[in-house]
Amino acid sequence: MKLNLLSCDAKRPDKRAIANSIAEISNIDDTLAQELTDILLEGDPVDIEVEDKNSSSAFRSLRKLSIDYEIID
Repeated sequence: MKLNLLSCDAKRPDKRAIANSIAEISNIDDTLAQELTDILLEGDPVDIEVEDKNSSSAFRSLRKLSIDYEIID
């Protein structure tokens, strides 16, 4: 399943927690997750791939971090 991460509405976003969450739910390395986090926090949307078995935990994690997302596929 593809997700489009649109924005982060947290007043003080935790870059490390966001990067760890992205790395965990999309099975990518930490460096790429940090780059995607920087892009997201600058205001640009980010596409990630999530395995269907991880989808419910991914949604929960994103909501906890105040990240708006949309399901692409």
